[in-house]
Amino acid sequence: MKVIVNLGIMAILGVLTCVAPMVLGAWFAFRPGERLLALMRPLTLAAVFAAISNTMLGFVNTLVYISSRSEPVSTQLLTGQLAETMVVPFLSFGCLAAAWLGVAVGMRKQL
Repeated sequence: MKVIVNLGIMAILGVLTCVAPMVLGAWFAFRPGERLLALMRPLTLAAVFAAISNTMLGFVNTLVYISSRSEPVSTQLLTGQLAETMVVPFLSFGCLAAAWLGVAVGMRKQL
């Protein structure tokens, strides 16, 4: 939980971008319609791009931090930073999985 509290502005915006399809997927599960499904596709694509760009941002920040240190970096520090980098894609793709499960439920209702 400490890692989520320490997320930066860009990481929070990236996760919020991925929450939008999840909300839309839940909405589609209760009220399926072609308009919502058509909106789901571009929102999902935007969420995937946000997750990938946030992952790259985390890697860049880790490398910049390592390169600015004068002493050698321990493996423990490196693995901790890389683990924090992977929190955002984990949350993002979890939201997308939930979104598309909502779409699957909505599609089942349509049939």
